[in-house]
Amino acid sequence: MKTHHVQVGTVSRELPIVEVAPGVSVALFNMLGDTEVTEAAGRALAALIPADVDILVTPEVKALSLAHVISRESGKPYIVIRKTQKPYMVDPVVREVVSITTGKPQTLVLDGFDVEKIRGRKVAIVDDVVSSGGTLHSISQIIQEVGGEVAAVIAVFTEGQERPEVTALGHLPLFT
Repeated sequence: MKTHHVQVGTVSRELPIVEVAPGVSVALFNMLGDTEVTEAAGRALAALIPADVDILVTPEVKALSLAHVISRESGKPYIVIRKTQKPYMVDPVVREVVSITTGKPQTLVLDGFDVEKIRGRKVAIVDDVVSSGGTLHSISQIIQEVGGEVAAVIAVFTEGQERPEVTALGHLPLFT
């Protein structure tokens, strides 16, 4: 199997190159269960958050552990945008997005309980990889709709085209 070498702080990994669409492959970065990478990335990204950011917002699932480490290191609380609407949610804010990772429509849901934590605040969106920008765009829409301001976007990696609006530790190319 072909791999792509990455460095996250002092941690190295060989990422498998996998096909996600006909003729398009990516270096698969999956932090789930990789405590060493998550800790290294979280410490490095916490140091890059602008001082005026009040709160972190992250999509469920893969970036959740990263947001936790960044929160611990920075002292800034975090909110999770869920991928399913739960019966206990109060007045949820819902958006649909097509993620490059799944290739299928996904739902992004902010529990209405968390709206006041975002309203009037500067927000940093935290993700593991920003690729097409679809998830990022939908989360930004939700934040703006409830009265928050996106002050930063931070990720371990960007992928595909360069994304100057994202503060990242590295960039993953697409393989054709």
